[in-house]
Amino acid sequence: MIMVTLTLLDSQSSTPQEHWEFQHDTIRIGRAPDNDVVLNDGMVSRHHLELRRIGNSEANSDGKTTSGQWLLVNQGTNGTFVNGILMSHGIVSDDCLIQLARGGPVLKFQISAQSYAIAPSSLPAPVPLIPPYNQGGDKGILLSGGRKPLLSPIFNPCTHEGNPPGNLFCIHCGQPVVQVQRFIHHYQVLRTLGQGGMGTTYQALDSQRPRGASLVVLKEMNADMAQNSKAKELFEREARTLKTLNHPGIPQYYDFFVEEGKKYLAMELIQGEDLEKRIYKKGPVLLNQAIEWMIQTCDILGYIHSQSPPLIHRDIKPANLMVRYRDNQIVVLDFGAVKEIGTPPGTRIGAPDYSAPEQDRGQPVTQSDLYAIGPTLIFLLSGESPQKYYQRRGMGYRFNVEGVPTITPQVRQLIEKATEPRPSDRYQTAKELSEALTACL
Repeated sequence: MIMVTLTLLDSQSSTPQEHWEFQHDTIRIGRAPDNDVVLNDGMVSRHHLELRRIGNSEANSDGKTTSGQWLLVNQGTNGTFVNGILMSHGIVSDDCLIQLARGGPVLKFQISAQSYAIAPSSLPAPVPLIPPYNQGGDKGILLSGGRKPLLSPIFNPCTHEGNPPGNLFCIHCGQPVVQVQRFIHHYQVLRTLGQGGMGTTYQALDSQRPRGASLVVLKEMNADMAQNSKAKELFEREARTLKTLNHPGIPQYYDFFVEEGKKYLAMELIQGEDLEKRIYKKGPVLLNQAIEWMIQTCDILGYIHSQSPPLIHRDIKPANLMVRYRDNQIVVLDFGAVKEIGTPPGTRIGAPDYSAPEQDRGQPVTQSDLYAIGPTLIFLLSGESPQKYYQRRGMGYRFNVEGVPTITPQVRQLIEKATEPRPSDRYQTAKELSEALTACL
């Protein structure tokens, strides 16, 4: 007998909260009480989506019953996302994650074990993204031209027609719509996210992870930078640091390896937009939103400052603060500049508009990270570079935002204290600064 299970997952921990089991051919999901699955969430429409079984159940060559395929039809005004990809009408596969609206509840879709196979009369079954590769240990498989893993695509008969623009995966067969650029280890590079002096960042598919978590960020260190001892130290430091941290506001570490002389770091892909891009695209944000984001940033800084020994990020700035789409929460990026308290003074690292005076001298402290909250607030509320408001006052330079109408007197006082020239005159802990921010709401 065919059984479909839908499991509601916790938005933070992804642990199961509630589940429903069905044996009929149409499953209706939404906020209205006449749905099969009722989700009382403001992001969910009254009748948000339907799951419909298409094709008949039949016995395969092993004598097991197959379930046909399941078609998802979105009816919600806020959209439906399958494994992070917007889908209006398409086939869903076993173990996929269905999210009702960006930031809405997430359901895991599962078909009972005996119905996992797909009926041969239906659309072509998904094929592996890559064929089996070498698993024979360090000796590998010798081919002409040297030791190379067996990585070459299998023919996929699906034409990928009818996919919405920007889709990474086909709504019919589940395979990448975009052409795989290259293979690195067991990662398939789908697109380049960024390129700089240190290296290149890719969006890649990890063939060894479950489909729901298979998209990763893969950072590749440039070959010429591998000869630079300082660059090598920073790249490896980011990998070591991420491996020891566990916080929802920090990308999860997955892997670190060397391939053909180049170092690679694989980490969690955050679906979102950094604050620098967001402000440049949409302009300043409302005061309460800016403050809430900075409170979230303080929570993450409090976590890394509480490590033993304490860690200093050293590069807090809008470009390294990403807003995650699904929950509007801040994620802190780029841990390559992290420094441990108690280690010798080092190279000056940090963005000029956001770094504290002692950090410019190569002597950062935890209050240096808190200093950056001040100019970040200026940028979020004015839409302009904080440098514009950095002016001579007395014997030195200070931020002067008295003329910015979106910055209230209370927030101005907070910015002034957070950016005092001497660390001892600032907020001493992330918790203290967070409480001051909360008082401004």
